[in-house]
Amino acid sequence: MLTDAWRSRGPLAWLLLPVGLLFFAIVAVRRRLYRAGLLKSTTLPVPVVVVGNITAGGAGKTPLTIWLARALQAAGRHPGVVSRGHGRDDDAVREVGAGATAAEVGDEPLLIHRRAGCPVVVGRDRVAAAVALLAAHPECDVIVADDGLQHYRLARDIELVVCDARGVMNGWPLPAGPLREPVSRLREADALVLNGCCSAVAHGVAVFRMDLEGARFHRLDGRAQSCTAAELAGKRLHALAGIGDPARFFAHLEELGLSCETHAFPDHHRYAGADFPREGDAIVTTEKDAVKFPPDLALPVWVLPVAARLEPDLAQFVVERIDGRPPA
Repeated sequence: MLTDAWRSRGPLAWLLLPVGLLFFAIVAVRRRLYRAGLLKSTTLPVPVVVVGNITAGGAGKTPLTIWLARALQAAGRHPGVVSRGHGRDDDAVREVGAGATAAEVGDEPLLIHRRAGCPVVVGRDRVAAAVALLAAHPECDVIVADDGLQHYRLARDIELVVCDARGVMNGWPLPAGPLREPVSRLREADALVLNGCCSAVAHGVAVFRMDLEGARFHRLDGRAQSCTAAELAGKRLHALAGIGDPARFFAHLEELGLSCETHAFPDHHRYAGADFPREGDAIVTTEKDAVKFPPDLALPVWVLPVAARLEPDLAQFVVERIDGRPPA
């Protein structure tokens, strides 16, 4: 996998570095064109909070988006979420409804809709998605743009950049490394959210710590059953994960005392019958993966939901910025 190559500056990374430098040059020119007004950003009638990162792949944006949407709701706001919907069949603008599938809207937007309970609209064109969301839900008074950091056509009021324990890996631009933008881009964010142990810092930027917590599994087949890790201990388990960093999920299971045969897949993987083990006692997986599982598997499936915990109070920080007040 390319993510493994990005951990070092090996022969493949050196071979791809010229392409990466060209990519960064294009990124820099594009940024300057937006800053100069030669490329136009669209300002919405409500505040926009962008959740993103400077590296390719997952760093914890989806759990943060869910947490933020729920925190804004608790603060009396009416958020809506826009997202591209990676891995779906097309790029058209579409609202995530109760009967939507991951193939239609993407795995992450489907999970966000189910967990946050707020309107979610997907589309490659984030501006069109946001306009459609506001037209369908005029009560929305703030837009959260999931994975929207590099989509500069959508003007934003707040930028939250997520970093995880992998940091910037080899520190080189795509495709030689994981960087979508230079590390210096962190200094322009309003806040950094550090998912687990991470050393990313930027002078003058607020820093928040995010931990993902989850210890109780629930049965996927609708039997309304749940169990603790202790109840699964000693069983022959298969752990399946197709997320940005499957190793993080596998490590979480180890911390819960579970020994599993691990099966890592690419982010947004579309599961097929051959991907599922048929021998053993059970499958354990993430919520993001579970929304793509078929209902008729040979082994029972136990899903581990996780919830973000933020310190200090990121919700207060965001609300103060939305209201135009200086953060405390």
